[in-house]
Amino acid sequence: MRAAVLEGFNQPLIVKEVDDPTLTPDGVIIKLEATGLCRSDWHGWAGHMSAIQSFPRILGHEMSGIVEEVGKNIRNFKKGDRVLVPFNHSDGICPHCVAGHHNICDNLSLVGFHFNGGFASHIHIPEADRNLVRLPDNIDFLDASAMGCRFMTAYHGIITQGNVRPGEWVAVYGTGGVGLSAIQIAAAAGANVIAVDIADEKLEFAKEVGAVAVINSKKEKAPQIVREVTKGGANLSIDALGIQETCLNSVLSLKKRGRHVQIGLSSTPNGGLLQLPINFILATEVQIIGSVGMPLPEYPAMLQMVENGRLSPGKLVTKKISLDEINIALEDMNNYAGVGVTVINQF
Repeated sequence: MRAAVLEGFNQPLIVKEVDDPTLTPDGVIIKLEATGLCRSDWHGWAGHMSAIQSFPRILGHEMSGIVEEVGKNIRNFKKGDRVLVPFNHSDGICPHCVAGHHNICDNLSLVGFHFNGGFASHIHIPEADRNLVRLPDNIDFLDASAMGCRFMTAYHGIITQGNVRPGEWVAVYGTGGVGLSAIQIAAAAGANVIAVDIADEKLEFAKEVGAVAVINSKKEKAPQIVREVTKGGANLSIDALGIQETCLNSVLSLKKRGRHVQIGLSSTPNGGLLQLPINFILATEVQIIGSVGMPLPEYPAMLQMVENGRLSPGKLVTKKISLDEINIALEDMNNYAGVGVTVINQF
């Protein structure tokens, strides 16, 4: 099969023929139809993901496709099934999984980081009965490509961890793929969304997917403007980028007893160690909430919203590329260039 292979951090991926994946009794092999290029892939490429311990590695963790082979122990899937692949895989038996929190499994395994991912024409998914999601027939593969990571990450962060309510004000810092997803989801939930970024073209696109107001934080003090627009501060604020400025400004944008949800992974050394305004947090009783991935029980509700048209992840896709163009796309991400979501649909 063809794949884009990482042979060293910060090096161009090598697109070449590699061995086909080997089927295991509890696994399936999927012919991929669409794979998103996510900022987490960039983090992996740049060496920020401790899960990558050896080379070569095939990155890619946002994918959808068609089941081509099934292992002898598989019960929930058959050849020809349309599926999407959650990026966080669980063991199904740890206390967190039993409680329904598969996204923080004690033995969590990440597609494309712990094992080979979706920058390839085919992928093998181990323990597939509990780590695959059937894709409804009326949801396009392009729509599905982002739902294995960015879109589902935003959904869990906004709906579950953020506990958004209709009429609330939501500030979203960063309008990359996960930030745009958060904007669309919060707007669909009936919230009023303010998008914050430093690029006017990205902010214009944010308005197209649901933002009622935008702030260019390169030109204005974002927390101050958020407070003015909302008449006191946001109920919920999202850091979708993970850098010092966006995390701090997100917290400072909140009204009393507001909620900050950290969705963006930090590339800061020492485990993403950032500074926070502790006295402000104490005096206003704001909450600091972490959010990672999404547990399997939340997928049906998200997919139902996509089926009935309330959510349209495909609207975030602005560029479709071939596998051979992947290094150009990575370089764009390295420079924070481009608007919306890039998807590989030619392998």
